[in-house]
Amino acid sequence: MREHVILIINISTMNEYVTLNHGSGGNQTHELVKHVFVKRFGMIEPLTDSAILKEPGFTLAITTDSYVVDPLFFPGGNIGKLAVCGTVNDLAVSGAVPLYLSASFIIEEGFRMSDLEIIAGSMAEEASNAGVKIVAGDTKVVEKGKCDKLFITTSGTGILKPDLDHISTGKRIKSGDKLIINGPVGNHAIAVLGARNRLDFSTSVISDCASLNYLIQTVLNECKEIHFMRDLTRGGLATVLNELAQMISSGIIIDETSIPVDDPVKGLCEILGFDPLYLANEGKILIVTGDEEHKKVLEILHSHPSGKHSAVIGEIVPDHKDYVILNTLIGGKRILDIPSGMQLPRIC
Repeated sequence: MREHVILIINISTMNEYVTLNHGSGGNQTHELVKHVFVKRFGMIEPLTDSAILKEPGFTLAITTDSYVVDPLFFPGGNIGKLAVCGTVNDLAVSGAVPLYLSASFIIEEGFRMSDLEIIAGSMAEEASNAGVKIVAGDTKVVEKGKCDKLFITTSGTGILKPDLDHISTGKRIKSGDKLIINGPVGNHAIAVLGARNRLDFSTSVISDCASLNYLIQTVLNECKEIHFMRDLTRGGLATVLNELAQMISSGIIIDETSIPVDDPVKGLCEILGFDPLYLANEGKILIVTGDEEHKKVLEILHSHPSGKHSAVIGEIVPDHKDYVILNTLIGGKRILDIPSGMQLPRIC
């Protein structure tokens, strides 16, 4: 009698050394965070854009993020505007009202003071536009060659209504819920790529970098069936969809024809071999809403400058558990995986 031996191999993406892929927002990033930080810091999964801290009488949302974008200035913004928008949006998609930010700067010796003033001015302007205050910070200067010009870290705090604490976890999501994004994907990554490599696009591509807290608050105030939100930053739409599918142990069906992508971005992706579904954005969010309310959500989004090209791109389904299925442009189906490497480093 022949015995059959089944070998189960645990394939890990961890390496002996940190690589650029560990900053991609994909599998390597998840492995790094899970195996190095989560188990040592005692964090509770699932990890969300903001930590929700409940105290007697109030609930706080807190988040922190570092920005290392290269180049510092790009069409549609700069590292300062990006730092404020990114932190504001992380709070807002958790259902919170952003209130206060802190900012720390690591500056390379020899950095132009005039550029620093422009970046600080952009931060102040964006904070004012978003209705938040920058109330604390820190500055360090390192020797020339010890830092790539300027790195910024921002932290943010906001107030969360108790009845919205489910949004970051997706625990109210059910089959039939609709998935909505508030506009075309990939613009930020391509704008940064163009500025980095001095590419002369025949049609300009502008970063979508924007604070979305007022748009999000309007949706939350007028709609009662918002079950999940997440901003589509590193790893893009594909990563967020995969994280969501695994978080709720359900399947997701997405229609490629419904996903808005601007023609210049689509053309450049075809030439350069990029997939826009994996590219970073800085002004795009995914909203999961009950089927009965998705038209109302779309109506609200379409009335706002940052949501006028919003679209329903798919829905939650009971089968295909933990997987994202893409209905392709040519009529086929394929699994939309989480990225295992980095298409573009240092885009935020």
